Amino acid sequence: MSQRYISRRDFVGAAGALLAGGRVSAAAGAQPSIGDGNRFRYCLNTSTIRGQKLGLAREVDVAAEAGYDAIEPWVSSLQEHTRSGGTLRDIRKRIEDRGLSVESAISFPRWIVDDDAVRAEAVEQVKREMDLLAQIGGKRIAAPPAGATDGAELDLLKAAERYRALLELGDQTGVVPQVEVWGPSKNLHRLGQSMFVVIESGHPKACLLPDVYHIYKGGSDFHGFKTISSRTIQVFHLNDYPANPPRATIRDGDRVMPGDGIAPLTQILRDLCNNGSEAVLSLELFSQVYWDKDPLAVAREGLAKMKAAVRAAVSHG
Repeated sequence: MSQRYISRRDFVGAAGALLAGGRVSAAAGAQPSIGDGNRFRYCLNTSTIRGQKLGLAREVDVAAEAGYDAIEPWVSSLQEHTRSGGTLRDIRKRIEDRGLSVESAISFPRWIVDDDAVRAEAVEQVKREMDLLAQIGGKRIAAPPAGATDGAELDLLKAAERYRALLELGDQTGVVPQVEVWGPSKNLHRLGQSMFVVIESGHPKACLLPDVYHIYKGGSDFHGFKTISSRTIQVFHLNDYPANPPRATIRDGDRVMPGDGIAPLTQILRDLCNNGSEAVLSLELFSQVYWDKDPLAVAREGLAKMKAAVRAAVSHG
């Protein structure tokens, strides 16, 4: 075994000791005020209305008409738009005219895998996708552990080096990749694993893209957010999950609107606020239940329920 390899057992043990020390230190100091929650901005991840197959232009319109501050498109939607004869310049104008920003985007390059050839292809993919996003004013892109959901456990130090390579690409384009926690994956399914990659990348723009459902599915405790700085979480995928199916069998499509499940959203949002968070809260759902409904009604319902969750956190602060 390489001396650089960190086993999951070693990592979890060390992280547990570190977090325990952090809790003691936090308990000794005064807790900051939660404030009024107005620091958050609200974003529509277009997965929420993806099943209606509206096309990128209409997705932008829905986000604006529903009252969101921002949109989080899928890169594949940008590609489909250009293939059908549209231009990204027109999309950028549409986004700006409607007062929206592009805070993040979704893609699945296999940047983290051990296979050198596959990883090289992924780097080229990321270059192309960052260029597309830059053309519409996109700020960030998701970097999930695509391609490493099964099989062997990855060396987390190598994963950190590979993430840094993406960040350096982002330095050239202005689009920042975010390590995304993936609950069903064998790699980066824990909050601590993902933060290890963020920290050990050694890059000043390294950041984390968490998701309520994925944190639950991956088995991490939500109290972990108390230990993460506000700068590290710039976009947060907000959703909820029901009591059934249980954690072992719950899937992406089982996610529900914020407040309609059992997730401790009040605690999560209060902890983010107490850390001074100004994260963009992005509604990300994948349910056929919502895809069978009017997309504008779904988007409006989601925004109302996100704001209600924030108000509940503030009132309990």
